Amino acid sequence: MPHYRPERTVSGPAYGNGFKVVATLLTIVLVVYAASVALRFPLPQFGFGVKALLLGAAAMLAASQYWFLRATTTIDADGIRQTGMIDKRVRWDEVRGAKMIGIPYLSWLFPPRMIVRTGTAFATFNGGTQDVLVEFARISLAFQMKR
Repeated sequence: MPHYRPERTVSGPAYGNGFKVVATLLTIVLVVYAASVALRFPLPQFGFGVKALLLGAAAMLAASQYWFLRATTTIDADGIRQTGMIDKRVRWDEVRGAKMIGIPYLSWLFPPRMIVRTGTAFATFNGGTQDVLVEFARISLAFQMKR
């Protein structure tokens, strides 16, 4: 079975501007709330476990925010890959099916995603630009026609 080949390499942010703004605002609200809690409670008196849990939660919030802002999706002759806290990669010869899914009425915040089925698993890729979403649509159409 011939594998899909994009006409050109397409790369862009994994998350759209609307999502990045909402995620940043939510992160700011959580940081301000955490600061207010830290000022109202005697955190130095709490045990090591509580401190470790709070530090871990802060680290995960910071890492998530960083990757929401920096993650990219690339579609090229080798396959689809997305950088992030955990990088994802699917080669074209592994793809058994592909479909776009979206949330009606919220596409400004959550653009459609590409769900790729391999032999034993699924991978989800986000597209934050029009170019990436158009290529997602081409991939989805190509794999629907191969059924």
